[in-house]
Amino acid sequence: MLKLQYSNFKYECGTDEAGRGCLAGPVTAAAVILPADFKNLLLNDSKQLSEKKRNILKPIIEGTALSFGFAHVYPTEIDSINILNASILAMHHAINTLKISPDFIIVDGNKFKPFQDIPHETIIKGDAKFLSIAAASVLAKTYRDDYMEMIHEEFPMYNWKQNKGYPTKEHRAAIRKYGITKYHRTSFKLLPEQLKMPI
Repeated sequence: MLKLQYSNFKYECGTDEAGRGCLAGPVTAAAVILPADFKNLLLNDSKQLSEKKRNILKPIIEGTALSFGFAHVYPTEIDSINILNASILAMHHAINTLKISPDFIIVDGNKFKPFQDIPHETIIKGDAKFLSIAAASVLAKTYRDDYMEMIHEEFPMYNWKQNKGYPTKEHRAAIRKYGITKYHRTSFKLLPEQLKMPI
């Protein structure tokens, strides 16, 4: 059973990201402040939910949250500042879009940088422990998936509609065959043999 609050603050915001391990596309984060009476038995860490369940939950979360926001950080910036910094930056941007300024922030994972002067706590596997982080994980995943489906139309040969930019065999085979696009992260090991290429 996921908990509603970590702190005693009135406006506690949960934040999480999606797409950290992808070879292409943005890293996307969301931030959510839920009301004190929020209940939902379906809501869980987005990785534990089917696409169908995530799509059912998205409008429920958006309709009941006191405030929510999301943000993408794109490959050029990921390559420039690295994926960890880009993930934290995406969370900061998402929190910054909230209509209510949070009193406290709970973050999935173990790395975060202070946002303004708001106290925060990092929680490993937080998306499976707290409802607001789980809600943020669902929004981050669904908004990122929507983006990957949109850019799939531009480069259908990579089948991002299906693999969402993750390093599947099919995605890597397409990189080998067609090369890379403006949406690929050039700082990532896009092909396993990259390290063994002759100079």
